[in-house]
Amino acid sequence: MRAQSLVPAAAGTTLLAFTTVSAAAHPREPVVVERAGAASHGSRASRVSAADLLAKLDACEPVSKGRYRSDVDAPDGIPVCDTRDAVFWKADMDIDCDGRPGPRCNDTTDPWFRPSTAYRQSDGRYLNAETLPFVVIPAPSHIWDHRAHDVGEGSVAAVIHGDRVQYAVVGDVGPHRLIGEASYAMATSLGLRGDPRSGGAPSGVTYVVFKNSRVTPIEDHEEAVAQGEALARKLVSKE
Repeated sequence: MRAQSLVPAAAGTTLLAFTTVSAAAHPREPVVVERAGAASHGSRASRVSAADLLAKLDACEPVSKGRYRSDVDAPDGIPVCDTRDAVFWKADMDIDCDGRPGPRCNDTTDPWFRPSTAYRQSDGRYLNAETLPFVVIPAPSHIWDHRAHDVGEGSVAAVIHGDRVQYAVVGDVGPHRLIGEASYAMATSLGLRGDPRSGGAPSGVTYVVFKNSRVTPIEDHEEAVAQGEALARKLVSKE
């Protein structure tokens, strides 16, 4: 994570506490979307395109009380925008390699590496940034509190870059003033380099997180794709 040094080592405990509070604060049942199943195997042509999604996200109604920076030395010019069913922002993509170490994500390949993520998978282990596509959301602050908009652990996300759309989950929490980060696996699924030092994209990435959605267990990427495609179709079909 390109700004992990801004988060104290003890922050992991605090962020996990945020997760617990979130569940209590928003007891509404998450959106239930049928798994794509057999019907989806022959319907790839019906997938929502990047252009269709971006057309629905052309105008920004800010929900954040302030604006975020893409990097420590960048201006604070990125709002979190609101729709009825999702929040979204347009930023860069920095690489989050935190979580379980592997050959591509470890303290040798990533100078900001931390062996933990804000959320854990069903077996209690931290997430694997090398294999699980996930996005990072800012820690709750005076700028924006994701918990107030039914967004948090395992929320379904769509990430758009160029003409590609890929689906993921919310898997980690980052510094409260920065935005625009995703896992190694998320970057590579979009055709971007996953190198935590120089990978990702300097701009042109749109992150959409669907409200009141959740993938359980969080590591079930197939379910994230199934829910993501259904929720994206619902979003673009609305007048």
